Formats: sequence, structure tokens, C-alpha cells
Amino acid sequence: MKRKSFGFPKRSLFIFTLFLLLSSSPIVAQVQRADLGVLIEMMEHRKEEPTEFWQQISNSTNIVSMLVPVSVLATGYARGEKTTIQKGWFMAETLIASSLVTMGLKYSFRRNRPFNTDPFIVPASSGGSPSFPSGHTSEAFATATSLTLAWPKWWVAVPAYTWAGAVGYSRMYLGVHYPSDVLAGAVVGAGSAWLMYKANKWLHHNKLSRGAHWPFRLDTIPY
Repeated sequence: MKRKSFGFPKRSLFIFTLFLLLSSSPIVAQVQRADLGVLIEMMEHRKEEPTEFWQQISNSTNIVSMLVPVSVLATGYARGEKTTIQKGWFMAETLIASSLVTMGLKYSFRRNRPFNTDPFIVPASSGGSPSFPSGHTSEAFATATSLTLAWPKWWVAVPAYTWAGAVGYSRMYLGVHYPSDVLAGAVVGAGSAWLMYKANKWLHHNKLSRGAHWPFRLDTIPY
């Protein structure tokens, strides 16, 4: 009988166990000090005009993240392009998965916002839900990654990730998220896109013609 390999569930359990061990170590205190130091540095150099710009970048997150899959789906259905339709649903599924994971982590860790914990931090915006991870950042990176997986071109990836990175930076600049919140949000968003990509590829595996690779050659494949 063939011995099973060290599969995804075991790797996930190992990573989760490692995270739990690290969560009780001095590393956490070091990260918290670094988080606070970065935010204080940003706050001390904050100016009115850049603050307005970064607020607009932050505000663009929900609009762009919703508009991208909706536009792709609308284009696909209008033109009757199965490939485009499937890419649109893939991006929509990624956004939903990222949001669910983000909210689950937020209410599991229940980390306070920087301005609720540290009196040194004066926010330039507001935030209601728990701080870890950054929902705006996870949403932006879910959008950027799913868009890049659907259309793996540099002229898609560069603006997509530039915008996603700007969203993450804006959350720190405005004083509503720690850097570790933003980093975790980026991992959740990009990871959700990758997992949904793999899930869709597996679900559609039996429908693929020889030599086709999801989601880039689905135009001749029925649902």
C-alpha cells in the first residue's frame, strides 16, 4: 500500500500549531513594539493633503473590489463568453472567501484598534470591527491576486498590486491598523485567491480538455 504524503491538512495543522506556540513567546511583544513604533513614526509625519489622498485610497477598496468581478461578469454575460464568466465568478468567490476568513479571524483574536489600545495614536479615520487582520487589505489583495490569476499579464499585476499595496499602506498611515494587521490581511487576501483558484481547478478538472489549464482556456468547455 502506497504511503500517503505529507498533505495539505497536515501542513495546515503544523502551521497552526507553530502559530499557537509563537503566540505565547516574546516574539509577540517584539512585534507589538515594532507595530507601535511604525504607527507613531507615520503619525508624526502625517500632513493634511497626503492624509486626504490616503483616505481616498482607503475608501476605494469596497468600490473597486465589488466593481471588478461585477464588470467581468457583466462583460462575460453580455458577450456570451464562458471563459470571462467563469473568471468573474472566480473573483467573486475569492472576495467572499476572503471576507469570511477575515471576519472569522477578527472575532477570534478580537485585537483592539491601535487608537483604542495606545494613547499615543491619534487616528485620521475610523474603524469599528476588531483590528486583526485588516479587512480592507485582505479585500484589496484578494481582488489583485484573483485578477492576476485570471489574466496573468504584467500590465494587470503591476497596477493591481500597486493599488492593493497602497490600500494596506493607507490603513497604517491613517492610524487604524497595525503593520501586522496589514501583513496578515495581505496573506489572507492572496491566500484566499490561491485556494479558490485551486478549488475551481479541481472542481472543473473532469471538464477540461487535454492540454487546457483553468481558468485560461475554458472557452470551449461547458459548465
